[in-house]
Amino acid sequence: MLRAGGRGEPVDEQSLMMLTLITLAAVTAPFLADRIEPWLKVPSVVFEILLGVLLGPALLGLVERTDVVDALSDLGLAFLMFLAGYEIEVGRIAGGPLRRATWSWLTSLGIGLALGLAVGGTDTGLVVGLALTTTALGVVLPLVKDAGLDGTRFGGRVLAVGTIGEFGPILAIAFVLSGRRPAHTLAVLVLFTALALAGAWIARKPRRPRLGRLVTATLGTSSQVAVRLCVFLVILLFAIAEWLGLDPVLGAFTAGLLVHIFLESSDATETRIVGSRLEGIGFGFLIPIFYVVTGVGLDVRSLFSDPRVLVTIPVFLVLLLVVRGVPTYLFHRQVLPRREVLALSTMAATGLPLIVVITTAGVAGGALEKAQAAALVFSGVLSVLVFPVLAQRIGETARRGTTAGERSEEPDDRL
Repeated sequence: MLRAGGRGEPVDEQSLMMLTLITLAAVTAPFLADRIEPWLKVPSVVFEILLGVLLGPALLGLVERTDVVDALSDLGLAFLMFLAGYEIEVGRIAGGPLRRATWSWLTSLGIGLALGLAVGGTDTGLVVGLALTTTALGVVLPLVKDAGLDGTRFGGRVLAVGTIGEFGPILAIAFVLSGRRPAHTLAVLVLFTALALAGAWIARKPRRPRLGRLVTATLGTSSQVAVRLCVFLVILLFAIAEWLGLDPVLGAFTAGLLVHIFLESSDATETRIVGSRLEGIGFGFLIPIFYVVTGVGLDVRSLFSDPRVLVTIPVFLVLLLVVRGVPTYLFHRQVLPRREVLALSTMAATGLPLIVVITTAGVAGGALEKAQAAALVFSGVLSVLVFPVLAQRIGETARRGTTAGERSEEPDDRL
C-alpha cells in the first residue's frame, strides 16, 4: 500500500488507478484530434468528454467519481473559468462592441428562458434556458487567431460577443441556480463585486519594489512567486464565492480578470512567461481532468434508453443557433458586412464549457435530470463540431476584410 511521503494515511489505490486512466485519456485526446484533423478540425475537449464516457460507468466502468477525482475536477473547473477571465481584454471591446454584445446577450437570455420554460418546468426551464445563452470563447477565439483575424474589427466583435457570452451566464447562475431569495443573492453579489473592485484597484497600483524584484528574480527558479500568487488568488476567490453562496465559477472568472489587470502593468516578457505557465497548469493538467470527469458523469444509458430524450440533442443544437445566433445577427448586421455577421452569429452559438458547468450544477441541485443534462452536453459537443466549421465556410471572405483602423465605427454603433 502506497503512503504519502512514506508515512501517514495510505493513498487510495483505486483513486490512483482511476487518475492514471483519466490522465491517459487526457493525453490520448489531442492525438485523436490530430489524427482526424485532415478531414475535420475537432477540439481535443470533445475527445476528452467522449473518452470519459467510454471509461465511465455507462460503458467500460473503469472510472467512477470519488472524493479525490472530484477535488481535481473542481480545480480543473476553477482553472477553466480563470483562464476564460484571463483571456478578456476589456480595453479592446469597450464602447460599441461591448454594448451590442451585451444587448444581444440580454435578448438571448429572454428568448432562452422563454423557450426553456416552454419545454420544461420552472427549475428545469431556467437551467435549460441559461445553458442556451452561452458562448464558448475559448473555442472560437483560437480559430479567429489562427485565421489571422485577431486584430481586425471582426476579431474584436468575436471577443466582445464571446466575453459577454461567458460572463453573462456566469453572473446569471448566481440568481438562477443559487436557490436563495433574489434580494439576498443581489446583496451577496454586491458584496462580492465590491471585493472584486477592491482587488482590481490593488492590481492596478504600481508594484512594491520588493514584490517586483521577487517576482522577476523567481521567474526561472523553483520558487515561481508570480505563478504561486495567481494560483492562490484562483483558489481564494473560488472559495470566497462558495462561502458567500454564489456559484464558485464566478470567483475563478473574476480571478482571471484581476490577474490580467495585474500582468498588464508588467514587462511583456514576464507577462508572457507567467501566462504560459498558468496555461500549462490549466490546459496541460487540471482542465482535461475536468472534461474527462464530466464525460465519466454523463448518464449516457438513460439518454439512449429514451428516444424522446435522444431527439432533443438536435433540437437543442438548433435552439443554440436560434437563442444566440439570431440576436447576435440582429444587433450586428448594421456594423459588419453580411458574411462577417453571419460568421459571427454562428460562432456565438458555439457553446460547450459553460453548458457543462450549468448542467452539472443543475443536476446537483435537482433541477435537471441526468438524461436531460447529457442531451444538453452532447448538443454542445455538436455545436463545437459544426458551428465553427460553418462559420469558417461562411466567413472565407473575412480573411480579406478590413484590419483594425481601416474603417471607422459607424454612428449607429452607439446604442
